[in-house]
Amino acid sequence: MPQYDYDLFVIGAGSGGVRAARLAAMTGARVAVAEEHEVGGTCVVRGCIPKKFMVYASDFSHEFKVAKSYGWHVEARFDWREFLTAKDIEIARLSGIYTANLGKAGVELFHERAQFVDPHRLDLKNSKRTVSAEKVLIATGGRPFKPDDLAGVEHAITSEEAFHLPHLPKRIVVVGGGYIAVEFAGIFAGLGVETTLVYRGSNILRGFDDDVRAHLTDQIERRGIRVILGGTHEVIEKRDSGLLSKLDNGIEVESDQVMFATGRKPYTHGLGLDAAGVKLKPTGAVAVDEYSRTNVEHIWAIGDVTDRMNLTPVAIREAIAFCETAFKNHPSKFDYDNVPTAVFSQPPVGTVGLTEAEARKHCGKIDVYLSRFRPQKTTLTKIDERVMMKLVVDPRDQKILGAHIVGPEAAEMIQFAAIAIKAGITKPQWDATCALHPTIGEEMVTMREKYIPPELAAAE
Repeated sequence: MPQYDYDLFVIGAGSGGVRAARLAAMTGARVAVAEEHEVGGTCVVRGCIPKKFMVYASDFSHEFKVAKSYGWHVEARFDWREFLTAKDIEIARLSGIYTANLGKAGVELFHERAQFVDPHRLDLKNSKRTVSAEKVLIATGGRPFKPDDLAGVEHAITSEEAFHLPHLPKRIVVVGGGYIAVEFAGIFAGLGVETTLVYRGSNILRGFDDDVRAHLTDQIERRGIRVILGGTHEVIEKRDSGLLSKLDNGIEVESDQVMFATGRKPYTHGLGLDAAGVKLKPTGAVAVDEYSRTNVEHIWAIGDVTDRMNLTPVAIREAIAFCETAFKNHPSKFDYDNVPTAVFSQPPVGTVGLTEAEARKHCGKIDVYLSRFRPQKTTLTKIDERVMMKLVVDPRDQKILGAHIVGPEAAEMIQFAAIAIKAGITKPQWDATCALHPTIGEEMVTMREKYIPPELAAAE
């Protein structure tokens, strides 16, 4: 008779948890998953997928402006409720596919919260059952948060509520400078909402290349987003005319909605990790080694709950490595170097590898190739937008260390640039690739002159 009810119990049915459960079950293991919300997790239900639909919806307003210069005369009217219905139907379909795939793999699904009783046993809160498992995988992701100590914060929302607003506000303040804040600012602005982006730092997208940050700030302001830097909320006052955001730099902004997108926290609350003896980092994330194993030998954790690299494809790759390690006797770990990322701002950002600052810290002297230009599509219009492309190169061996793009289809282009950079391509090999004309992408392989910032050129 088996010592445990399951060979693997997965807490969380997001992209990482679902992939791990399915792969483990395919080895013949007895697997169960507990999910207290919809199957699919952050990415499918309240993150990447619905947000990308919102980006698509909002970008049409810009495309209509471009279309007019090409002879098209479009009378457009946006229906928020109609869009929400279409979006929710598709999200439900995708969640259903995830659920069906678990069933096909033989995974037992519990639509409820699981909590550790001890290292091998978990309570299922709704069915009031206690189950045991030889191995446990924590894949509960992260959740947005609002500052607890801000007066009036109860009037604000997070990104999760933004997906289900009963109606579009006429004015909104988006708080934060990370990719979620920047993306939602673009979404609301594109849908005709008077949008203000408030960030406490000196520029948006901390951690990205500085030229990317500066260029994108300029571009989103050209699209009508008001960007306030170096400002933090002191209070949100509810008035008859709306919500008044008072900032510590003396600026006041009135809006109909305030949305906080100032980060996400690992979702570990109420999991009973103390009972299991699982250690957390000071940030609240589950502490794991390079194989995603916690300090308790039979308990692993993957995805955003570990706060390593919070990207859906990374969680999936961590899940694959976990199954290789735990069920196939093939210890595996994910390589976090040169992972491509995108910000679905408007215009979008695509980046892979090192920023210029990181490369200088790592290598000392580096070569930079940078180009800013007007894309052909807008040359017939009065729209003054620029694409930016940048390559960071190690002069010692000419290896490309990083690539950064701000402009139309940046995310699509960076995916293929990442293949070359991951393979260790050099600048001469990159340059030997024939350009495809006329495209935006051709500029990537025609940058020959090394870029010297004006301040450095003046010093020389």
